[in-house]
Amino acid sequence: MSKPKHIHILGICGTFMGGIAAIAKQSGYRVTGCDANVYPPMSTQLEAQGIELIEGWGVEQLELKPDVFVIGNVVSRGNPLMEEILNRNLPYASGPQWLADTLLRDKWVLGVAGTHGKTTTTSMLAWILEHAGLNPGFLIGGVPQNFGISARIGGLPSPASGRGAGGEGQSFFVIEADEYDTAFFDKRSKFVHYHPRTAILNNLEFDHADIFPDLAAIETQFHHLVRTVPGNGLVVCNGREESLARVIQRGCWTPVEKFGSDEGWNIDASDQVSLNGKVQGTLKWNLMGEHNRMNALAALAAARHAGVPVAQGLAALAEFKNVKRRMEVRGTVNGITVYDDFAHHPTAIDTTVAGLRHKVGKARILAVLEPRSNTMKLGVMKDALPGSLKDADLVFCYGANLGWDAAASLASLGDKAVVKDDLGLLIEAIAGAAKPGDQILVMSNGGFGGIHEKLLQRLAQ
Repeated sequence: MSKPKHIHILGICGTFMGGIAAIAKQSGYRVTGCDANVYPPMSTQLEAQGIELIEGWGVEQLELKPDVFVIGNVVSRGNPLMEEILNRNLPYASGPQWLADTLLRDKWVLGVAGTHGKTTTTSMLAWILEHAGLNPGFLIGGVPQNFGISARIGGLPSPASGRGAGGEGQSFFVIEADEYDTAFFDKRSKFVHYHPRTAILNNLEFDHADIFPDLAAIETQFHHLVRTVPGNGLVVCNGREESLARVIQRGCWTPVEKFGSDEGWNIDASDQVSLNGKVQGTLKWNLMGEHNRMNALAALAAARHAGVPVAQGLAALAEFKNVKRRMEVRGTVNGITVYDDFAHHPTAIDTTVAGLRHKVGKARILAVLEPRSNTMKLGVMKDALPGSLKDADLVFCYGANLGWDAAASLASLGDKAVVKDDLGLLIEAIAGAAKPGDQILVMSNGGFGGIHEKLLQRLAQ
């Protein structure tokens, strides 16, 4: 028996590269990897799967002699291991390119792109296909609670499903299709590599100010994605977004189904889902917010293209448990509830706060924000922040490590806003203001210094 092919992943502890590692291992590869910081939870997840991890970028890792080095986009020129790979002309590929060429080539790929809602919509779509017996593979930038893992290779549909719109032996793979760049040597968006047969364009706003100069540059990348979808595929497109209308107008060779408009998929105030004006059924679930209703329409449309009837999709969504760090309740102490949410762009902050407001009515919302993404740190979105927090009763912002003055940016909120550069002082200020019945909504795309547990401990005192 020949020995399994071996890949060595540089930057393995990111969610995306860790997901590639997991599905490569499930596919029979020997997988090793390295990163600057090897620590839980990703390190324990990977080691539990039999993946050998190395701390740092030492050139001695070349002695592993893998068949190919798979490069994450945290790796840049000047990295000692990468420099030696280049000097010795050893084989290397980006994560998205390796994944597409090696594991996705024979699959029906369903890609979910957009500024917001990618992780949630990808999770919904994977769950609908799973519920229908299609046994999809998936790679998601978060952990869907229906699965408990962020990635798996999947397999063929169960015989009982009676599915497989693409014919016998068709296997499905759902991927979060990110517009961020691929690698230091490939500045195209990751999603151009995936060649989806079904593509969701959820929405499109300016983001990633560290790599894109303006919205038009991102629209160009989205058009590159549209150009890769085959004529027998489907583009599921948000009908409310002018930016996406411009993307489609630049050329599209694939049928388009819109959602969020009367022309195509829509949902009314009583959660009745319609397609071209004909009622398909009712969405019954516990998720909050108009953004999640839109996510659901996109997932239903994409799943229907893969052969899942709308009624079955709605039945699956009734059992959908959301994604970790999406309005996740971290605890309740003395009648005060603490939520964790990934929102970090003003539009996402606005819809997240509005969704919680709809749920809790007149209860006080204490919004706690860490402007941590590269775009937020650059201050590109700072003027939109006060408006995005309008539905909150009090606002607490962590102002450390920013290139702009958070207190000045939030000054229009008056004494409703508190900014602290010290995490301990921020926690004290929140605890001092909180009262029984309050809803504390913590928003960050990082760990935020473990603020959730620290805050719950402080509230318990």
